[in-house]
Amino acid sequence: MKKMDFYIGPCVIESEALARQIAETLLKDLEPFKNEINLHFKGSFDKANRSSFTSYRGPGIEEGMRILSMINKEYGLPTLTDFHLPDQAEIVAKHVSVLQVPAFLCRQTDMIFAGAEACAKYGRELKVKKGQFLSPEETKNIVDKASHFLPKEKIILTERGSSFGYNNLVVDMASFQIMKSFGVRTVHDATHCVQRPGGLGTATGGKREQIQVLAKAAVAAGADGIFMECHPNPDKALSDAATALPLASVKGIVEKLLKIRRAVEE
Repeated sequence: MKKMDFYIGPCVIESEALARQIAETLLKDLEPFKNEINLHFKGSFDKANRSSFTSYRGPGIEEGMRILSMINKEYGLPTLTDFHLPDQAEIVAKHVSVLQVPAFLCRQTDMIFAGAEACAKYGRELKVKKGQFLSPEETKNIVDKASHFLPKEKIILTERGSSFGYNNLVVDMASFQIMKSFGVRTVHDATHCVQRPGGLGTATGGKREQIQVLAKAAVAAGADGIFMECHPNPDKALSDAATALPLASVKGIVEKLLKIRRAVEE
């Protein structure tokens, strides 16, 4: 059975100390599953789409790359971060294992091209989040753009829910099968899909209690991996606090998801 990809970490890099704490805890808690999972540490150096301009955005690209490089070298974890401008792609690809295109930018051809070219140059993977405004069928255009530079095994599509009226997202579980039909891996974004965009006025709300339910369904539906954000004290997280999982809960969730995957793969 192929290992399952997990991308876990804080929404935004808050400090080196917090990044170390999360990396150390994940390695310790998920050690029993090391033969079944590919664990990646995720963290954003900049959250360029915060609801309010006064919200914390991150440490910036230079400090962010330093911390992510440290996590990779000292803890042996591959890393993931998002980039927001085509010019950032090569800088990020020098330091990070997986480059992520945010959902709102998934149709920007310059972003896809720049990310795919940088990934090809440095041997990285490109992970693109399906926009809330796209059908799963439309993601074929993303794959066609990225595969102009990258082999499909280096391209990952992510389901993070579709807009359903105001402040609500819905996950179409059929999307994993549809997107996989384009020859790429698929990931379920377990925390962002339960957001309520703009639900708190100047911040994004969410339904943390639904994270595990939808993640289980996604694994059963054939998702190749899971993306989820965590924090030692979610309510104190500087970004996406409403949907961050308690760090201590990650082990139990991963264990349950792997049980479902084993059953599905039998």
